[in-house]
Amino acid sequence: MGPRAKVNPTLGKSIIRKRFEGKRRPTEKDTELHTVDLDDGPAWTKLQSITQQGDLDEFLHTAELAGTEFTAERMNVKIISTKQTANPYLLTAAEEEKTLERHRENRSRLKIPRRPEWDRTTTAAQLHRSEREAFMEWRRELARLQEDEGLLLTPFERNLEVWRQLWRVLERSHLVVQIVDARNPLLFRSEDLERYVKEIDENKRTLLLVNKADMLTGRQREAWAEYFGEHGIRHLFFSAKESNEQLQQEREQAEAEQLAQELTRHTLTDEQLDEQLDGQLGEQLGEAAREERRQEEAPQKPDFEAQVRAVELSADQLRTRVLTPAELVAVLMRESPETAAQGRVVIGLVGYPNVGKSSTINAVVGSKRVNVGAMPGKTKHFQTIHLTDSVVLCDCPGLVFPTFATTAADMVCNGVLPIDQLREFSGPSALVARRIPKHVLEAVYGIAIPTRPLDAGGDGVPTAEELLCAYAAARGLFKSGEGNPDESRAARVLLKDYVAGKLVYCHAPPSWPCDAPFNAEHHDLAALAARSRHVVADPAAPGEFSVKHAASDRRNAQRAVRSNAPLASLDRQFFAPASGAALQHAQRRGKSHQVTQGRGYAQMLGNGIAARAL
Repeated sequence: MGPRAKVNPTLGKSIIRKRFEGKRRPTEKDTELHTVDLDDGPAWTKLQSITQQGDLDEFLHTAELAGTEFTAERMNVKIISTKQTANPYLLTAAEEEKTLERHRENRSRLKIPRRPEWDRTTTAAQLHRSEREAFMEWRRELARLQEDEGLLLTPFERNLEVWRQLWRVLERSHLVVQIVDARNPLLFRSEDLERYVKEIDENKRTLLLVNKADMLTGRQREAWAEYFGEHGIRHLFFSAKESNEQLQQEREQAEAEQLAQELTRHTLTDEQLDEQLDGQLGEQLGEAAREERRQEEAPQKPDFEAQVRAVELSADQLRTRVLTPAELVAVLMRESPETAAQGRVVIGLVGYPNVGKSSTINAVVGSKRVNVGAMPGKTKHFQTIHLTDSVVLCDCPGLVFPTFATTAADMVCNGVLPIDQLREFSGPSALVARRIPKHVLEAVYGIAIPTRPLDAGGDGVPTAEELLCAYAAARGLFKSGEGNPDESRAARVLLKDYVAGKLVYCHAPPSWPCDAPFNAEHHDLAALAARSRHVVADPAAPGEFSVKHAASDRRNAQRAVRSNAPLASLDRQFFAPASGAALQHAQRRGKSHQVTQGRGYAQMLGNGIAARAL
């Protein structure tokens, strides 16, 4: 391989000198005050295509076209406004109201895909082709709604196979139940689904099941019941969480009773039977026999079907009542059309993946206490569950319907967007800080959130940075290598608690007056004291409560250190500077010590002691 060719080091410099020929470099003697000297530049840059520009480039380019000259001087800085900068990822109150008005105007255009008409003469290939064409047209219509109107839609299902499962469930079901989240029912409700059910068959009925009703107070359920009644929406309140918890308690109690019976029967071993012949043995056996007889004679709990038949609830009771699983099944059977009374009633369950649809089915099926039969199939397909001899549940896979949204932060707080894949966390965190009062956040987590005072432009509401930094510092969440609070990890924890219901916030109906607080009962300190150990009663003022900042109070550690006086005294003696006599003795011994190299001996010349080195 030959030697490497040498590159002419003056070629690049020659090109640069040629390009800037006739121009000189500015010196310190120049008195021009302009900070930017606008010039057309070389001829080869004039024909470059410019499609996008930043703010600074656009400003300079506009000034150049207008022939405007400007100067910049350093002067004393004066603050002309102390108004806090709003979060760019959130909307103001006026912007949000305007966006919601546009949502109401375009609500009729928000549809779900329809299954094309077919008959016995339609082949499978023709049906699949027509379904794909109709599905693509539906997606084009939603794209036009986003582009032309500038509206924001939630991520919706784009897989045709999932929509086919919905079509099959709607065609089979006599009663279609939409399961929604009680904290924001209108977001998870699809009005067009109800219209589509009537298009399939006029005899089919729809029902709105408001799950997670345990998060609503009686006043809030009354407000939503009034709104649903005004708009002709048939609804029911249900809590799958409470039903599953009650079911778990009953199972644990039954297991404990069974275990107690087993222990009673097998308490005495064979050796003890031979040893105890004084009459106590017969008394114990007689007591165990009497206990078994009492349990056999005790009335057994009726089965699930008997509980369903025994349910008698009036319309006024169903208005705001949180139903049990047996009551729910009884009401669903009553709401089914009369055409399905002769055979089995098929009830279709439809809803978002995160509204508790699976928990609702588990609560109803678990209360049955018998084996549940399901048609074989993959989990992504619909399943039929034979609940009783006359009721069959048809479970549709979780489906995300297209819905309007104000911001991406709102979709995160509603559980529509996954939190683990979140990149921008300031918007959702600021929304949580805006919805949950400061004293509630401090009471739930036991932290102190420092905020900007009112005279410095604050409004008393923590910003996203103030909330996340306070939580991260209290929980020890810091960035590696920097030591700064890890706001990203803190945001994920807070947002997951908000979606899970640890931080309760319920949306009010549109008819609710804006000046009335809808979540006042959730944010009351007396209610928080029942479920949070960080809210304590004030002994000086009966009936008053205060927040104890346990996680952020560093004075506890200081008091613990000061209370341990013996250890503190020992530390001071150990780390205290040496006294004069001790220091002179150490120096004298150091001078008299000498190590002889090469012999392996350490000699102490002053005392005449020699020690062989190990």
